Amino acid sequence: MAELFERISISSMPLPNRFVRSATWEGLAAPDGSVTPKLIEMMVELARGEVGLIISGYSFVSPEGRSSPGQLAIDDDRFLPGLAAMVEAVHAAGGKIASQIVHGGRFANFALTNLPPIGPSAADGNPACRAMTKDDIATIVSAFAQAAVRAKKAGFDAVQLHAAHGFLLSQFLSPTLNQRRDQYGGSLENRARFLLEVVRAIRQATGPAYPLLVKLNSEDFLDGGLTREEAVQVSLMLERASIDGIELSGGTAASPQKFRPTRAGKSKTPAAEVFYRQAAELYKQKVRLPLMLVGGIRSFDTAQRLVQDGVADLISLCRPLICEPALIKRWHLGDQRKSECDSCNSCFTPASDGRGVYCVTQELKRIKAAKRAKATG
Repeated sequence: MAELFERISISSMPLPNRFVRSATWEGLAAPDGSVTPKLIEMMVELARGEVGLIISGYSFVSPEGRSSPGQLAIDDDRFLPGLAAMVEAVHAAGGKIASQIVHGGRFANFALTNLPPIGPSAADGNPACRAMTKDDIATIVSAFAQAAVRAKKAGFDAVQLHAAHGFLLSQFLSPTLNQRRDQYGGSLENRARFLLEVVRAIRQATGPAYPLLVKLNSEDFLDGGLTREEAVQVSLMLERASIDGIELSGGTAASPQKFRPTRAGKSKTPAAEVFYRQAAELYKQKVRLPLMLVGGIRSFDTAQRLVQDGVADLISLCRPLICEPALIKRWHLGDQRKSECDSCNSCFTPASDGRGVYCVTQELKRIKAAKRAKATG
């Protein structure tokens, strides 16, 4: 029976356990997107907390694809020294780390890029999103491949394509966001063409042995958006294209609030913890690739059941590891109480103003405890 704290391998990458730090926007990169000491410190803390695989916050592969302040950059060789220093620090702490690479597409941030956003189709906005030409597509395919090469040169143990949450690769997959009438739009095979071209370009550039992962929406939760059945079909296409593992997530910035990737509020039952269980169960019926499952998981028992029941191969966590970077170590040592994260989403507020993500609730508790200690001391 599969256990959470047994060793597992994804392709040529051995991992000490089945826990993954799902890529999380840290808001700690320098204004130009370079690595900072604070970001390295955060990654090292996760490694010391016994996270099996750390996936870095999304790194933009092209200047016009940047979507958030404090977002990592991997679009130029000048960022290699900082990225390599981060990887080296994680490895020295006993951890494994993958680089997540992304293009924001229509959800790129013009205030940060000063460049018009591009996407599969034109869309209203300020400024409006321009529909990509075939030359644009070829350029961005190359940008992804070059970014993957940089990740490999920097020493990352794997690279993950962000094809979820309504970013560019996800936009092409979504029939709501992709209104093209050429070979990149319409049928699912056409909508998946761009993603598969990126995969092939990365494989050609990095070689067949370098672990390549994909984060994929299980559903868009948009009217007429990508369905879980289509997500499974895309997963089968990725399996045939030699991907090594898939992380299932869901939702976009345009989805209803209750279906966005970071849903607010506590889950009332263990079953409600797992946002994408039905999609994962459908995936496991047809796809052989290792499945990382993210979304609402807060308790050790729920994570263990998901693995033992064959619903997922690895458990991905985001906000619980912002709240408690040493959560996995705590569970490993026998304290298997539920994560203290209450999914309030306050952790992302300080990331917007340069302070980086941190658990506001835990910080307030520490401040109150310090005041009480001072008052009684």
